[in-house]
Amino acid sequence: MTEKLRLDKYLWSIRVFKTRTLAATACDHGKIKCNGSPVKAAKNVSVDDEYEVKTDARRWRIKVTGLLHGRVKYEEAIKYYIDITPSEETERLQFQATVFYIGKRKTKIGRPTKKQRRDMNDFLEDQ
Repeated sequence: MTEKLRLDKYLWSIRVFKTRTLAATACDHGKIKCNGSPVKAAKNVSVDDEYEVKTDARRWRIKVTGLLHGRVKYEEAIKYYIDITPSEETERLQFQATVFYIGKRKTKIGRPTKKQRRDMNDFLEDQ
């Protein structure tokens, strides 16, 4: 007899999604694929399945190595899947993180300090 485990619960337990609701919503919107076709949240997961997962941050390709029924810490969760994401995708993520800094202050981090304000004023006066 094989064990049954829903796809949304599996993705939540291996910490791909923060909540099970987010995992189910991703399935409903077609962001989880198995063999190129979208799958539903209620699909049973089995060992050696491969899934393409598209999140806001990145695209994953994972291969199931074991079934995990509850959420555990990250160090334990990574033992239940293999990340087979192509190297081009991981390189693209690293490139995005390093290249696109435009020099503006980030919003909602507080007011500038007195020194930062002086530096901005000096810069604007020189223009």
